Amino acid sequence: MVKARGRQGLVKEYADIRSRAPDGTFLHARMRNNLTKNRYTDVLCYDHSRVVLSRVDGDDVSDYINANFVDGYKQKNAYISTQGPLPKTSQDFWRMIWEQHCLVIVMTTRVMERGRVKCGQYWEPAENSSLEFGNFHVRTLSIETNEDYTVASLELRNTKTDEVRNVSHWQFTSWPDYGVPSSAMAMITFLQKVREKQAQMVQSLGDTWAGHPRGPPIVVHCSAGIGRTGTFITLDICISRLEDVGTADIRGTVEKIRAQRAYSIQMPDQYVFCHLALIEYAISRGMLTAVDLTGFDDRDEDSE
Repeated sequence: MVKARGRQGLVKEYADIRSRAPDGTFLHARMRNNLTKNRYTDVLCYDHSRVVLSRVDGDDVSDYINANFVDGYKQKNAYISTQGPLPKTSQDFWRMIWEQHCLVIVMTTRVMERGRVKCGQYWEPAENSSLEFGNFHVRTLSIETNEDYTVASLELRNTKTDEVRNVSHWQFTSWPDYGVPSSAMAMITFLQKVREKQAQMVQSLGDTWAGHPRGPPIVVHCSAGIGRTGTFITLDICISRLEDVGTADIRGTVEKIRAQRAYSIQMPDQYVFCHLALIEYAISRGMLTAVDLTGFDDRDEDSE
């Protein structure tokens, strides 16, 4: 039980997970022409699970983006875990969205935090405004602002084919500049709303969608695409499993995610947060009685 292990037990468990060397290669991420497509030089993209873009005009390096497929609960490639787009990779980002038929984007960072740029402005944050990225025209149709998150309804037009698709952009705005959220309920509510939106959009596709019943991959990103992104995906998988079979395996889930997106869950605080969040969720659903977790909220770390 989490209480028995204590915060230090979880921190030690995380240190054990983190001490294992990545099990895979990063050859494409390290190609000279691809290096500038990586936001951080030390956050690279596994070859075996990377999202491969279609090549443009026979250009060998045009198929690279710092993004990996990650399996969900009983769903292969449920997510695309990726870095916050750079100005020079925003076109590739939208090409990925288009080619993978993605309906929902989850963003767990702000564009600017503590005076540092965390992510490129790859969509227009004002209604009835648009941006162009190569042959992709991105128009913001509407914006709904909530206390902890903002939802933008986007229209994505491929100007080569004149085909139009709808994309729902969910930005979680309550992640503090340092550490992790003090309560998980805002994140859990956000996560459930994202799930509902994905299900609604898949349903609206009708017979035109022949893939997994849960739909195409949900794109999840923060700045590096490993810390907050890994936290969101871990919680989503663990909550799905908890709802299905009544148990959760956070350690096993994190290890599986890290096998597809290297370095996911970046800080001990994020690992501890996943445990506390799951307890908070279980209590809210009557699956668990209240637990005394005094001393578990001593957070002191920064997280990307």
